[in-house]
Amino acid sequence: MINAPLNRRVFLSLSGSAILGACAAPHVPTPSAGFIEGYGPIFDSGYNLPGIPSEYLQGVNRRITGTYLGEQPAGTIDVDPYAKFLYFVREGSNSVRFPIGAGRAGRSFSGGGTIQVKKKWPGWTPTKNMLRTEPEIYGPFARGIRGGLRSPLGARALYLYKGGRDTYYRIHGTNALDSVGNSSSAGCIRMFNQDIIALYEMVPTGTRVHVRSEAESLRVDPENFNRGIEVPAQRVDPETIYSDEAIANDPLPVFDDAAGVSPVDAGNVPL
Repeated sequence: MINAPLNRRVFLSLSGSAILGACAAPHVPTPSAGFIEGYGPIFDSGYNLPGIPSEYLQGVNRRITGTYLGEQPAGTIDVDPYAKFLYFVREGSNSVRFPIGAGRAGRSFSGGGTIQVKKKWPGWTPTKNMLRTEPEIYGPFARGIRGGLRSPLGARALYLYKGGRDTYYRIHGTNALDSVGNSSSAGCIRMFNQDIIALYEMVPTGTRVHVRSEAESLRVDPENFNRGIEVPAQRVDPETIYSDEAIANDPLPVFDDAAGVSPVDAGNVPL
């Protein structure tokens, strides 16, 4: 992984870097030629996840390790939904910056919270507020989607709590590659599956999360403020989620350690 000060100029200078094999981190069994380091194919919990094409990783839109220039202490996840970055703050030049996609929910929360729950291949159910405010979009999915390839939360999710209560703010994986580095009308904080898997391994339960306000983002990183574009929320045909064929092609995840979530808990729903 490239190590450098975490600023835009360094990222832009990396846009012409050589294509490297995938890093030898957990969940990556062998290097994969033709992919940017850290973004090759992954075999995880019984699933073969494809590598991320380099077209989605241009300029600043990739993981980098370096010196953190923000305002939060080491051990904190610092989220900037306006610059579309998430930082895991560590001492020295070991902090990690990830590109993210931010949705409406991602911009509605600022301040602090803690990661109280971590899940591998989490299931998803629309909240009551989603069903009430946008029934035409979320109504067909009211029964939820169990953890697996069909789940919009991807390979991992970190659940943010505040004052002991679930905020329904999630940091999670996504298959919507074009949403990372951009903003959307729906969703929380989305990351490439390769990145959320890496972050999941780095952060323990109890990690503090800070979400920057608009004013803070402008103060700390004005160069990247409001980077990206607004992308429309993807409309999904329920048939592609709930058909017998879709279910048959999406087996339950296979967890190989106690940190995983059981298939029953993973989705809290039968399908």
